Amino acid sequence: MSQLLEAAGAERGALGARTEPAGTPCPPGPGPGRAWGASSCRTSWRAWWAESPVWSRAIPWTRSRLVCKLDKDMEIHSSVFSLCTEMSLIGVYSSVVFGVFSNTQRFLSQLRHGDPDAAPSLGDMTLASLVAGVISVGIGTPVELVKIRLQMQTQPYTKANAKLNSTAPGSPVYRGPIHCLRIILQKEGIPGMYRGNVAMLLRDVPGYCAYFVPYAVFCDWITPHGSIAPNPFAIWVAGGVAGAVSWAVCTPMDVVKSRLQADGVYSNQYKGTIDCMLQSYQNEGLKVFFRGLLVNTIRGFPSSAAMFLGYELSLKAMKRYQSETNP
Repeated sequence: MSQLLEAAGAERGALGARTEPAGTPCPPGPGPGRAWGASSCRTSWRAWWAESPVWSRAIPWTRSRLVCKLDKDMEIHSSVFSLCTEMSLIGVYSSVVFGVFSNTQRFLSQLRHGDPDAAPSLGDMTLASLVAGVISVGIGTPVELVKIRLQMQTQPYTKANAKLNSTAPGSPVYRGPIHCLRIILQKEGIPGMYRGNVAMLLRDVPGYCAYFVPYAVFCDWITPHGSIAPNPFAIWVAGGVAGAVSWAVCTPMDVVKSRLQADGVYSNQYKGTIDCMLQSYQNEGLKVFFRGLLVNTIRGFPSSAAMFLGYELSLKAMKRYQSETNP
């Protein structure tokens, strides 16, 4: 961690060519078709909230700093702001995604097989992933925006600091998540809350497909033949692989999304998604779109493995409890 932070501080970029922080990883995907077939929106948010690892929120801050190329004088308060924002909103965000994916699969199974609990096909999982990705943008864009804006601040917010060098990169602008939301609404309106939504859509739709589908396929592949359900180790490995694959797919558009969402705090550099991609390529080359890829994939494996394992075990426990109380 210390080496990554030193690397981030060593890269001092000019304001005109800076790379803004990357967003949070995609929410966890579903288990095998048999597990998702019996799940519901109600059990989805309970299971996800029960298993969400607090420790996995620290590494996105490191990744964001690597992508952002900010100065070495970074304050710990930025990570605290990011932690509070993510922990307070990620449960609602992910529970909706889980519910949309699960109920979309159940709807497709009912439509095709007449049974909502039937194991979905690969095509059904892909279509459900696309729907979940589209819906997630409506909820996730404001969450990502606030997180990115708070991570841009490298100085603590005080009245004196807020009045001094308010346009200098890293200078304090927001006191916290609520204050950040209020300022964005006042200055940029509702459209400002969805800054970078096109880039996020281009990130999340393929990202969810590369998350949900590989998990289900890989989990079934490593599960011994004849087993009714995958064992915890199979779930853990499949979840980690899915996380790494998903972030490898998401990283290029995640860089673009993060730059767009950070733009406008200290300057207005980009006119839109295409302009951001063109400027980034012209100034820094093709490699800019893969900045933070290593950190993303390293973080994606353990965090996603823990998320999937926690979700599946929580879901099993709740189903067992429901069967015991309502025989």
